[in-house]
Amino acid sequence: MNGEVYQRLREQLDQYSVGYPSSESGVEMAILKKLFSGAEAEMFLLLSMKPETPESVAKRIGRDIGTVTALLERMLKKGLVFCRRKDGIGKFGALPFAPGIFEQQTETMDIELAELFEDYFQDAFHKNFTETSPVLIHRPIPINRVIDVSYPMAIYENSRDIVRNQKLIAVAKCICRVQKGALDKGCDKPVETCLMFGSPAQYYIDRGTGRRITADEALTILDQCEEAGLVTQPFNAQTPANICNCCPDCCVVLGPLKKHPCPAEVIKPSFYALVDRERCEACETCRERCPMDAITIGGDDAAEINLDRCIGCGLCVSTCPTEALSLDVRPENQRLEPPENGLQTFMEIAGMRGKSLIPLAMSK
Repeated sequence: MNGEVYQRLREQLDQYSVGYPSSESGVEMAILKKLFSGAEAEMFLLLSMKPETPESVAKRIGRDIGTVTALLERMLKKGLVFCRRKDGIGKFGALPFAPGIFEQQTETMDIELAELFEDYFQDAFHKNFTETSPVLIHRPIPINRVIDVSYPMAIYENSRDIVRNQKLIAVAKCICRVQKGALDKGCDKPVETCLMFGSPAQYYIDRGTGRRITADEALTILDQCEEAGLVTQPFNAQTPANICNCCPDCCVVLGPLKKHPCPAEVIKPSFYALVDRERCEACETCRERCPMDAITIGGDDAAEINLDRCIGCGLCVSTCPTEALSLDVRPENQRLEPPENGLQTFMEIAGMRGKSLIPLAMSK
């Protein structure tokens, strides 16, 4: 019976976001057993992604309110459920595995859990980050100050405008670099780089996995990430709930994208890098900065851009000593407008995977 609940939990998590696929080794089950007790797994199966009060949950499932509240609060401390509090009243909802439960393990990451995640990502999970093309969970956008101001950029394409429009901002550690660091496989990039907005920011603050910052502090973090060569990746919606700053060495999104033969085809970026060959001195700074290996030095000693691999992040532009590089706008039929909001993103991704956001226990 205990094994059955974890199998049902895996199936439920596979409904949400990019899913939670089974692997040949069964490592995904070991992850669930390390994160969830049997009682917590049973409770998760009775929740939906729409937050509700413990009283509502207890009434719906016919259980004691005190027992339900205590269990939900315990799951909240472990980062297994989402909670939104207003006027002292908490509403709890199911979290996807990623983004969600995985990101909430920054403070509990040990070598055992890091190794389990690593085995799972390499075995099965990495495929899911590119299979919902072009509606991916995160979307690379240009870094700061590399776009011609004459182009009418949408707010969701401009990280600084995204930040300036927020009333509540939190910064958290990058779970990908925390996980790799636990295995001594990490990079030298900054770790506290994930920006959260609105109710997700409050959730991070309440759990102690993030700290509240001002918009000016967030803009400074973006500058530091640009200098470190990190790719700006908001949640793939016109009103993103977060901005990640990522490297392909650690990131569970950029890593699989880099392995794809045509990253640009997968994400449908709005921009691409352009070389002024007369200015280029073939210093190779751009080649070293490119996260997708999209740049080579041609026979005429000038940089060449592989447009199938260029994701329009602008990291090559900002450090070109001769200003030979710029970003240009891709043709309209090669670009993609993100879904309107986060719920729409999750719904579209679920639909593309043949799934539904309705919990399996509630759909029967």
